[in-house]
Amino acid sequence: MTKAIALIPARSGSKRVPGKNIRRLGRHPLIAYSISAAVESGLFDTVLVSTDSEEYADIARYYGAETPFMRPSGIAGSKSPDIEWVEFTLSNLASQGREFKFFSVLRPTSPFRTAEAICRAWHQFIEFESADSLRAVELCKEHPGKMWVLRGEIMYPLMPLAPADQPPWHSSQYASLPEVYIQNASLEIAKSSVVKQTGTISGQVVIPFLTEGFEGFDINNEEDWILAEHYIDKGVAVLPEISCSPYRR
Repeated sequence: MTKAIALIPARSGSKRVPGKNIRRLGRHPLIAYSISAAVESGLFDTVLVSTDSEEYADIARYYGAETPFMRPSGIAGSKSPDIEWVEFTLSNLASQGREFKFFSVLRPTSPFRTAEAICRAWHQFIEFESADSLRAVELCKEHPGKMWVLRGEIMYPLMPLAPADQPPWHSSQYASLPEVYIQNASLEIAKSSVVKQTGTISGQVVIPFLTEGFEGFDINNEEDWILAEHYIDKGVAVLPEISCSPYRR
């Protein structure tokens, strides 16, 4: 059984940033940086891009990824859960006699995630033998203890968990609140067996990978894109090196 595969999801129907995955950031399309980091890490026997677009597939192959089959449109929508395309991909590969003990999801929207970060996460995951998966997280900047849900004309705390003898979280200083972590899109690693056993890509035992600096920066909208370009221009964040010349349509 082959050791590990990197899965890079790149559907073509992004609405908040049209064409996001192949839009040029720096000198290359956004997707190129995740492919390059995966290849440079040296951890993966295969780097595969899951896409529903022939154009995206062509760009992915140019930068060194496989696109052995297209993702069906029925599992490439904005509301399609990850388990659908991951299960589809692993099942199709298995039918070709290609099985993988581990898989890692590396989303193109985290262009500052490096090969070194992937290696750190991999070693952390492998050392924790009972883990089903690892997921990148970072401290919340906006604490959920200060969030509300609206029900008609009244609002209620999202997390009414403060002890009765203490002030409610929404009226407490941030520093006094318990640390809460939020997942970011930079990376996930899991045992392939959890897909069949649990019907999820994470399983039950999930360990955290704390990202550093801009490793967890995620491009979801135009504001994020502008910020990414600003960080690059100012030298605050650095994109992974790509040895080949930029893709030309």
